[in-house]
Amino acid sequence: MKLLLDENLPKRLKADLTPHEVYTVRDLGWNGIKNGELLKLMQKDEFDVLLTFDKNIQYQQNFQKYPLPVLVLNARDNTYLTLSQLVPQIIAVLNGTLQPGGTIVNI
Repeated sequence: MKLLLDENLPKRLKADLTPHEVYTVRDLGWNGIKNGELLKLMQKDEFDVLLTFDKNIQYQQNFQKYPLPVLVLNARDNTYLTLSQLVPQIIAVLNGTLQPGGTIVNI
């Protein structure tokens, strides 16, 4: 599965999500691109899922227009130490049936 980590997530999460093919926004030079445009680029480059810390994305985007699953990581902060605790839940969601739109992943 091809995953994209939004720029608000630590790049160290990439290593925790193997065997998936994981890229960061920085890896692709997509820093500063707004969510709608980012979702469009993801579709063009055949990404499967966006992981983000942006809790508002599910209210700001039309997921009928951009039918991609988005995992919204919900934690007290977006440090690697905190978000690494979500890895088992992230993997469980990725191994399940993914639906377009936002899915909240909580600690």
